[in-house]
Amino acid sequence: MAAFSALSPVFAQTSTPAAASAPAAQPAASAPAATKREARVEERIAELHSSLKITAQQEALWSKFADVMRDNGRTMADLYRQRIAQRDTMSALDYMKQYEQITQANADGTKRLVEAFEPLYASLSPEQKKLADVSFRDEHGKARHGRAHRHPHAAGADAASATKP
Repeated sequence: MAAFSALSPVFAQTSTPAAASAPAAQPAASAPAATKREARVEERIAELHSSLKITAQQEALWSKFADVMRDNGRTMADLYRQRIAQRDTMSALDYMKQYEQITQANADGTKRLVEAFEPLYASLSPEQKKLADVSFRDEHGKARHGRAHRHPHAAGADAASATKP
């Protein structure tokens, strides 16, 4: 489940008014953070690929799953960047609406992640399934009890992009 938590924000893509009204140019300080988030998603993808022992025959299914992780990560990173850029000018209602948008994007991303993971999981050998079960369960525990409590904004974006699977 940890992989799911990290990936779910990455899956979701949304076209809500808040996203459309966000400033086109991102603050310079967000570029390094975005690069770090993308790197963490790529690290998680590589880690899962290796730990699940993905075979050549499973590679096409794996690629679809990894692409959803990347997409979710980008979506969540964009939403969190918007939130940070607008936080000083948002009303309480705006804040709640943006939180709704992020939560919905996370749910949508998780759904896409599950849809991409299901055929991959079905293709795994019994040994690989055990590895996946343990990896996701262990990662979910880390996400819930680790960085999520220390850095809620960063953990949200990371969780969405790389923790779900």
